[in-house]
Amino acid sequence: MTEGDRLDVQPVRGMRDYVGVEGAHLLSLLAVFWEQVALFGYTPCLTPLLEEAGVFFRSLGESSDVISKEMYTLLDRGGDPLVLRPEGTAGIVRALLSNRLHQDMPAHLAYAGPMFRYERPQKGRLRQFHQVGVEHFGDASPEADVESLLLSWRFLTAVGIAGDSCLQINTLGDPESRAAFRQCLIDHLTPVAHTLSADSQRRLHTNPLRILDSKDLADHQALIGVPSLQDFLTPSARDHFDRVCAGLKALGMPFEINPRIVRGLDYYVHTTFEWVHGGLGAQGTVLAGGRYDGLVRTMGGPDLAGVGWAAGLERLMLATFPPAPSPPCVVVMPEDEAPPFGAHQLADAFRHVGISAMVWAEGSMKKRMKKAAQRGIPHVVFVGQAPEHTGTVRLKIMATGQQYTLSPAQAVTVLTGGAL
Repeated sequence: MTEGDRLDVQPVRGMRDYVGVEGAHLLSLLAVFWEQVALFGYTPCLTPLLEEAGVFFRSLGESSDVISKEMYTLLDRGGDPLVLRPEGTAGIVRALLSNRLHQDMPAHLAYAGPMFRYERPQKGRLRQFHQVGVEHFGDASPEADVESLLLSWRFLTAVGIAGDSCLQINTLGDPESRAAFRQCLIDHLTPVAHTLSADSQRRLHTNPLRILDSKDLADHQALIGVPSLQDFLTPSARDHFDRVCAGLKALGMPFEINPRIVRGLDYYVHTTFEWVHGGLGAQGTVLAGGRYDGLVRTMGGPDLAGVGWAAGLERLMLATFPPAPSPPCVVVMPEDEAPPFGAHQLADAFRHVGISAMVWAEGSMKKRMKKAAQRGIPHVVFVGQAPEHTGTVRLKIMATGQQYTLSPAQAVTVLTGGAL
């Protein structure tokens, strides 16, 4: 390979490796997620990274930012358009229909995995990011919203950040409420449309509710005096939201109502919510969700209710502490130029009883012991081949420097808590 052909060994912009402590941190969050969703009876549903483009065009709508700006699209060799999934819900709905899960309601599905969006990389927001989420189909009651919110609270509590986060909720009402407010918003903003940001001007007649979520100061100014969506709620929509709030209060879950929390797609109705962490600044939302009763129908299925949420693991990693590094419990070192297979046999005997073990056979003994001390290895077992070592090994307790000559079986017993 010539100088000009040298491979760029850096990851693609906006994507990254997770090595060592960072990899352990991400996996620990995943483990907590799966533990919590199992307690609520959710079933894993793991979908492909690649989906047909129509899955997202149908579900997200061509006016959404994800479709217009952020999707990674490609053509396969047959010329069919495919998409690297930018979010989890659409793929879950597709899987619900593909696997005929909609024939046995309710369905509680949970997912985890990488997602892809082509946007400017920022702290906690990458082009490949990892997401966990849950979707509950077949229950249109306010109590289903409360259960979903309760699961989100339990999850954030389990990872240690619920106390530093604020639950903000809103209602989009039913379709009648939403349609009336949408027209009011258009009427209010049309005379000042020229002052809106470029994105909001584009959204005004396609996705006007998204303007409420804008971070642009000019948009904030234009929104002064706009009525609240709650002023347009039908009696049934108001009753739904009141029951959600009552359910949260009954569970002792703190929350605040934020009328700026919206979802811009037409199938979102009733409850929307975000958990915002106080220490992450402008990118403080660590978990968000809502009710989307029209989505399954939009994708060609029956008219099923749905509610769920998703959380980005990169944001959660910024808000949580990584687990303490956990070195292997024991390193087995062949000595006296002993063949390493005996060391590997002993290491595997440790593993069979649940003790993490590695074999270090390369390099001088001095260098290997120095490395063991640097990495915090608690125990070292030396395996030799000289006559005086036949049938025995030496166990060294690194914290005290004490050494013991034992049979391999005794060494296993000692490291599983037995007496010396």
